[in-house]
Amino acid sequence: MTRMPLASLTTARVGGPARRYIEAENEDELIIAVRAADEAGEPLLVIGGGSNLLISDDGFDGAVIHIASRGLDIRETGDGTAVLRAEAGHPWDELVAYTLSEGFSGLEALSGIPGLAGATPVQNVGAYGADVSQCITSVRAWDRTGRTVVEFSNADLEFGYRDSILKRSTVNGSPRYVVLTVEFALSAGTTSAPVRYAELARALGVDIGERADAVDVRREVLQLRAGKGMVLDPSDPDTYSTGSFFTNPIVDEATAAALPADAPRYPVAEPGKVKLSAAWLISHAGFRKGFGLAPEDGTGGRAALSTKHTLAVTNRGEATAEDLLVVARAVASGVEKAFGIRLRPEPLLVNCAL
Repeated sequence: MTRMPLASLTTARVGGPARRYIEAENEDELIIAVRAADEAGEPLLVIGGGSNLLISDDGFDGAVIHIASRGLDIRETGDGTAVLRAEAGHPWDELVAYTLSEGFSGLEALSGIPGLAGATPVQNVGAYGADVSQCITSVRAWDRTGRTVVEFSNADLEFGYRDSILKRSTVNGSPRYVVLTVEFALSAGTTSAPVRYAELARALGVDIGERADAVDVRREVLQLRAGKGMVLDPSDPDTYSTGSFFTNPIVDEATAAALPADAPRYPVAEPGKVKLSAAWLISHAGFRKGFGLAPEDGTGGRAALSTKHTLAVTNRGEATAEDLLVVARAVASGVEKAFGIRLRPEPLLVNCAL
């Protein structure tokens, strides 16, 4: 029995051991491993790239299945579009680079995001004005309740902001639906999807809503992400994190109106609601980049907000999961005290809580 240290499987580099560890290299192995754990009544944690997980220092007292299936297949549909089918365990940024090398666009604004293809529909992964719900056509998954393979259309997935039915049916890292493959709609050619994010548009020298060369979009996104410590780099502790620790809060219009006039506000589909900037709230509640590093912060310097921006809680090399949570709790409490808004974690917290 292998007691795998889960810290080695996560980008935050924290987390205790697994009682039992299994690596599934293909779809059949994945289904067999999940069924065996369920039939034995074992608690189950499914891990992909580990970029959106914060696992407690006690680890996981059950079966941990690491998805390691790989494979990509593009088929053209004959009308200037194509469909990409990806195995759940395929590295996401490798997938994005592959689509561009094959002459297809649509995913370029999502370059540099760590993790695996199968996790993207769960979280409705997004960045720079794009998210995967704009491109996903279908997801195949193993339904642990029905004990069968099911297929979800885009509408079936009930996507929301960093949310989906796949996420809402996951408890403590244990999903009802284990993603097997994901299909994405792509466009033939080198022209990007419309650029929707102001910072990216400025970097490209285009107006919001305009298109650019997709390869140029990928290059600029990777540079922007690297400047924020959001591209994994073994030599940079600012990248030892779960990415953005907090989601941008969606609040009612009255709550948004009570904030200072310069607080960013973004429209959302839900009537009467407004999306705010978590980064703005954090910095204006008095938390600077690198909070946690100074002796007066009381965190021991083992964990801190990124020195590049205030959204990531980082492991400075020797942190525990609890160290990261100490920083996150201080920030969440400070924002709530300053503005009456409680920030919510974006990563999945396993056997621990904010």
